[in-house]
Parts: sequence; C-alpha cells; structure tokens
Amino acid sequence: MDKTILGLSAAVVLIGLSGNSLADRMVFKCKTQHGMVYQKSPCAEGEESLSSWVSPKDSDQPKQSLSLEQGSSGHYFVDSEINGNAVTFVIDTGASLVSLPHSVAAAANLECKSQVTMQTANGITGACTVVIDKLKVGVFLIRDVEAVIVPNLSQALLGMNVLQRFNIIQDNNRMRISER
Repeated sequence: MDKTILGLSAAVVLIGLSGNSLADRMVFKCKTQHGMVYQKSPCAEGEESLSSWVSPKDSDQPKQSLSLEQGSSGHYFVDSEINGNAVTFVIDTGASLVSLPHSVAAAANLECKSQVTMQTANGITGACTVVIDKLKVGVFLIRDVEAVIVPNLSQALLGMNVLQRFNIIQDNNRMRISER
C-alpha cells in the first residue's frame, strides 16, 4: 500500500478514535479523472490525495450566552459598554436601531454623521446617526454598530439591529440571549 494512503488511513483512524467532532469535519481533496473533488471520505484507490484538513466548526467552542432577569417594571436591562464607557440598555424589540440619549453619546465621544427624521413611540422627531466602534453587551462584543442619538431620550435602547444577531428566548421572567 502506498505510504501516502497508509499515512492518511492512520490519520483517519486516529481522528475516528478521537471522537466524531473531528471526523465529521475532515475534508479530503482528491484528484480524480473528472478533476478536483472535495469530500468527507478518504480518496479512493487510484485517486491522488492532494491534501486533507479539518474544517473549522463553530460548536468546538461553547456558545456564549447571557441570562437577564425581568425588572420590576417588566423590562429587561443589560449592562453594556460603548467604546469602553459603561451604559445600561433596555432591551427594546420595538426599536429598529440602538437609540441613545445625548448624554450617553457624548460620554462615548460619538459624533453625528447625519441628521434624520424618525418615527418614535412619542411621534416624529429629528435624530442624529452615529456608528459605535465597539459595543459590548454583556459577554458579546459587536463592532461598527449603527445607532441614533434621540433628543429627550432618557434611557439607552438596545434595538433590533443588534438583537437580530442573537437567539433570544423569554420564559418565566427571564431572557436568554445566545449566539446564533
């Protein structure tokens, strides 16, 4: 038996013994009479094995999650940071974008990019668009997040442009936010 095939067979056996997680992710690049083929099984006899590798898999590392208890007002609050500055957000599935009071934006050194008109729960208002370089929500770090500075807003709102990135489950006065 050819040394390449023997070595590859030994690698496959070792990977098989080490658990399904690696074996399920092994990819083989084989040269066949029809061209290059990428497959999950070793190259067949008569096919040239060009390379093999273990493909990355998200589930190798445990998915992070955040568990929040419902506040007495019925809202969920999450301790966060905007560019390193502490801020508490209300989870707001009714807000399209992260919405910030002027004081929070100023503390994070966020500069207005453009003026917009928005429809809020309190009616139509002018707002200012910004981009948050680093938004840390609990254990999660998100970069380049669009947000708006809304006049007369007293509480920072974590809107759907961030929330849609996560799996969210609400049950028995608890909210669990986890990676997709």
